[in-house]
Amino acid sequence: MEDKKVTAEEIKGLLAGDFEAFAEQMAAAMNEAKAGSIIADSEVPVFEASGAFRQQAFGKVLDLVQAKHEAFSPSAQPDAEQGNQERPARDDQR
Repeated sequence: MEDKKVTAEEIKGLLAGDFEAFAEQMAAAMNEAKAGSIIADSEVPVFEASGAFRQQAFGKVLDLVQAKHEAFSPSAQPDAEQGNQERPARDDQR
């Protein structure tokens, strides 16, 4: 069951391109800021870029975790292997 866990290496590989884009956006915001107002000029663009990166990262890692869990789930097996049995609806599906 340890195979369900994600590793930092998997996450790094998954997010490498997204992090590269975030770093470029951050560098652009910092470089476009005027001398004497670096914080005022760059804070909002960097904040927005970090928020977009955070959302992308969470979504991708969540998908990875779900895929790992589904790989071990009995419901991930084709119907033929499970005997194609109907299951009663759960309370939250009625």
